[in-house]
Amino acid sequence: MIVDWLRAPSVLAMLLVASSALGDWPAFLGGSSRAASDAARPPIKWTADQNVAWQAELPGHGQSSPVVVGDIVYVTAIEGPMKETNLVIAFDLKTGNRLWQQEFSSSLPVENNVYTCRAAPTPVADADGVVAFFESGNVVALASDGEVRWQRDLLAEYGTYEGRFGVGGSMAQTDEHAIVLADNEGPAYIMALDKSTGETVWKTERESRTAWSSPMVMPIGDRQQVIVSAAGTIDGYDASTGELLWSFDKVGGNTVASPTPAGENQFLIGASPGRNGENAAGAKESNLLMRINVTDGEFVPEVVWKNSQATSSFGSPIAYQGHAYFTNRAGVLFCIDMATGDLAYTSRIGTSNWATPVGIDSKVYVFGKDGKTVVLAAGSEENILSENELWTGGGGGGGGGGRGNFGGEIQYGFAVMPKGFVVRTGSRLVGVGEF
Repeated sequence: MIVDWLRAPSVLAMLLVASSALGDWPAFLGGSSRAASDAARPPIKWTADQNVAWQAELPGHGQSSPVVVGDIVYVTAIEGPMKETNLVIAFDLKTGNRLWQQEFSSSLPVENNVYTCRAAPTPVADADGVVAFFESGNVVALASDGEVRWQRDLLAEYGTYEGRFGVGGSMAQTDEHAIVLADNEGPAYIMALDKSTGETVWKTERESRTAWSSPMVMPIGDRQQVIVSAAGTIDGYDASTGELLWSFDKVGGNTVASPTPAGENQFLIGASPGRNGENAAGAKESNLLMRINVTDGEFVPEVVWKNSQATSSFGSPIAYQGHAYFTNRAGVLFCIDMATGDLAYTSRIGTSNWATPVGIDSKVYVFGKDGKTVVLAAGSEENILSENELWTGGGGGGGGGGRGNFGGEIQYGFAVMPKGFVVRTGSRLVGVGEF
């Protein structure tokens, strides 16, 4: 392991003390901070040369989103022709300067190419530091100053993951637990780890399956539940014990999109026919709003509405100001009335969408694959406010092509800040707006 200290400890301590002045984005899709993002006021216009505060090159390659706590941005990446090195890196939110970097040996060296997950799971962070899960089964926890707190090798403990494209589900968290979802064609499970010690709090077996969606923690009734939508089922687990509380199996094509909150005891589910249309029938019935009815301690799932016109490919659907927004890899946005499930409009946004949109300040931001971000006014009528490009052309500094346009530089994810975004591509971090 190598630590690259680029700042004096006293300066790093000052960064940690200043954390309360900024909003946090501590998990995939913001975690529980997602709803608070509507208080942010990021810009609606930027280019590679305008409204960009800083840019930072990343070692290796990564598909995970950045997470932010205080003034520290955490990202993960992998390096090597056989993905033999896992990386966790911290940056200064205000300047983009690298604070430290830690390297760990992978327990599952496989060929590094555009068709496999490459540091795809997004980590989780809090005031104590960051916990990162890699598709190699390695889990590492680091303090905010880069010191390693604990490590685990889940493959050595529970068996090797199997599948053509790797494990892609991001982590979720509660105040005390980091949650790992290992959906794959080998031993599949969901588990909670104590963030302080790394010890297993609970572990629940799942049926083997091919899926890359992520678990989401939501309040359902009087419990925190971990909701998982993956390859034929939607499941709710007790976040404290791992008990399966309910399951719904009348869905299909739900292999990538994650469930997202949509009101009390409600969430949206997204699905896609797949690259070759193999899940077309199931996906047609699986872009929907689900409610969990709570009666006498029992949890019963109910489909409130479904829309057979919408699809959700890589990004997940969102609910915002009375409408749901579904996007797909073909560059189509579907705006749906949350009350009825009726289609309000469709928009050809001109960019394949790989990241989940976000609603902020009565606007919907759609971060497209090739560096283009479309900003729309929220509401029932199409109104595109701006189209922004971090780069033009096919590369953007990335490298490598691939069938299905999986190569090159891609906007994989972002973190919402009070006056801007931290955007992550395969090999760069970009601070858009003010910090």
